[in-house]
Amino acid sequence: MTNSNSNSGSISNSSILAIAIRAGIAFIVLCGIIYPLVSTGLAQLIFPHQANGSMIKDASGRIIGSSLIGQSFTDPAYFQGRVSSIDYKAEASGSNNYAPSNPDMLKRTQDSITAWQAANPDVPISKLPIALITNSGSGLDPHITPASAEVQIPRISKLTGLPADTLKQLVEKHTDGRDLGLFGDPRVNVLELNIELSQLRK
Repeated sequence: MTNSNSNSGSISNSSILAIAIRAGIAFIVLCGIIYPLVSTGLAQLIFPHQANGSMIKDASGRIIGSSLIGQSFTDPAYFQGRVSSIDYKAEASGSNNYAPSNPDMLKRTQDSITAWQAANPDVPISKLPIALITNSGSGLDPHITPASAEVQIPRISKLTGLPADTLKQLVEKHTDGRDLGLFGDPRVNVLELNIELSQLRK
């Protein structure tokens, strides 16, 4: 009777290590090199604007912002966006997760209301959309609601001399509907709106 070796038919530790190394290299090449190159290439080919950050340029081709990130507009003659507790700094997106009863939250909201009343004395406080005095979850929201844009028209018309009807048409032109007609709410990109407003003021 022939004695069989106890290790016969089993895989040695060195073979297992070799298989693991080859599998690791294969996945590094596939997931770390090939996939990123293919996905990046397809994105640049099919959606180049979005793949490069949805950048917005002025008439001279200079990048002035992104349609995905809001900006602060200190000139009251321009449309103002939502409150941002981080001043629209994209490297630190987020907001203070205050409860409605938090004293800091109440003070910030009251300060926003007071600032609104000072800048828009012709508009009753009852018509102030809550979206203009609340922070978005990221603090980077580049959009406001159509109502939030329209309620600013009296102030901007007075400061720029542009007719209110012209400004209303401008807001309507830059109002995007629901995605696929179903998802989200109608919205206005503040930067894009102000770019055209700046051109009208020239």
